Amino acid sequence: MKKKIAILGSTGSIGTQALQIVKEQSDKLEIELLTANCNAELLITQAIAFKPNHVVIVDEAQYTKVKEALDPHDIKVFTGSKAIEELMEITSADTVLTAMVGYSGLKPTIKAIENKKKIALANKETLVVAGELISALCIANKVDIIPVDSEHSAIFQCLIGEDQNAIDKVILTASGGPFRGRKRDELAHVTKADALKHPNWNMGAKITIDSASMINKGFEVIEAKWLFGLTQKQIEVVVHPQSIIHSMVEFTDGSIKAQMGLPDMKLPIHYAFFFPERTNSSFKRMSFKEIKTLTFEEPDLETFRNLALAYHAMDKGGNLACILNAANEIAVQAFLKDKISFLKIAELNENCMAKVKFIASPTLFDYVETDLETRRIAQGLL
Repeated sequence: MKKKIAILGSTGSIGTQALQIVKEQSDKLEIELLTANCNAELLITQAIAFKPNHVVIVDEAQYTKVKEALDPHDIKVFTGSKAIEELMEITSADTVLTAMVGYSGLKPTIKAIENKKKIALANKETLVVAGELISALCIANKVDIIPVDSEHSAIFQCLIGEDQNAIDKVILTASGGPFRGRKRDELAHVTKADALKHPNWNMGAKITIDSASMINKGFEVIEAKWLFGLTQKQIEVVVHPQSIIHSMVEFTDGSIKAQMGLPDMKLPIHYAFFFPERTNSSFKRMSFKEIKTLTFEEPDLETFRNLALAYHAMDKGGNLACILNAANEIAVQAFLKDKISFLKIAELNENCMAKVKFIASPTLFDYVETDLETRRIAQGLL
């Protein structure tokens, strides 16, 4: 039988690549649900091509347009963010790919877990904001999270078959982004066009800016803590400009396992859809004859302050990572609108972490209130 897939955020970079996989593997996969924030045109095109039972356009102003376009195709159309949560209760999807951007992915992921759907997690903010809560829900509902981030997918793959073996640490690799090697004074006047030129990966604007500031790697550090039950001392970051080794695991005997491949997000998406099996794909293969060097560097925590802030948030726990995430979403949005400079992103994040009330043992209500309060304060600081 075909595996049934729900894609939350189907019009983004991860979502569109996931649909390429579904198209290639149409004898094994089918789409049950597609959701988009506001890209109605692409959502309509995707829905007509893949014929899901349900679609959601979050932007209510676009609802009529989508509904009229899909009515002849017998596809049920819903609108609003709440609709995504409600559909997690009725969709027959086996796997939910959570590829929504930022905090918006939290509540739908919670609903999917509560309804015992396997999670293919591309929305790292879910674990950054509420890792303790999500981990407890997964245990209570016996739900597996298969990571889609290339780094966490790599660690996950390295740990297969190692259940009885203790690890010393995981080593997350980072490309270094477009500003690798630069110092703070060299970043004072970089533009959004500069920051959006990622050397290796094709991603959406938000994630690309996060990669340039290295907060994306900081969020991945926090995500790794919750996915693999690690302490801060067990998570190391190294800059690997070639993006061939996606991450590594060092075991207590000193042996290191690495997962390698070309920088292509379709690989971890494909792995998550078919886990625990490996299925043939048409993806381009890596050739060692074409790879001349693999290099590694220490990350510059002084220049890329956001990475240090993420380590601090992970160490202190509570709602601090939630504060960092909310502040960063406001800061990146402001940078993309030319309202603040690149270096001001980390400055705004740090200010919010100092100003918003810290809660050591937050509930879901506390996370929601923290997110709202941080956004209010961040807007006031712009």
